[in-house]
Amino acid sequence: MMVPEAGPPRRNVQATSVALDAEFHEELPQEPITQPEVLPRERRGARRLAAGERWIARMLRTGAITSGAMFVTSLGLELLPRDESVHVAIDLLRKGAASMLLVTPVARLAMAGTLLGLRGEWRYAAIAAGVIGLLALAVGAGFQA
Repeated sequence: MMVPEAGPPRRNVQATSVALDAEFHEELPQEPITQPEVLPRERRGARRLAAGERWIARMLRTGAITSGAMFVTSLGLELLPRDESVHVAIDLLRKGAASMLLVTPVARLAMAGTLLGLRGEWRYAAIAAGVIGLLALAVGAGFQA
């Protein structure tokens, strides 16, 4: 008499089918499930937060790359013969690159404040709006001086 071995079945053994009772077969759902399970609120919030962080990272990366490209282009224009139009283009590109480097963090602050407001975190959205307001006031006062 052979005693069956304990543990998992051996590999490369042909699978066998098991007949189900008719009662059990009727209990199974007849229609395929078409709607995925709804994610819990916490997981949806985490996904939204991750998407917001990706938008902010994308914006910062775009600002840095654009600014760097403008600066490198201005350096490339230095190789051209000195002409008034080349000098103006170099000046505009360098001022634009510096402005882009200064504006990118402010735009990040505005985007973060908006995303915080959309998430319902009003205190932090108000703080971000206050900081942007103070920056605008400082820039305005600087222009008048």
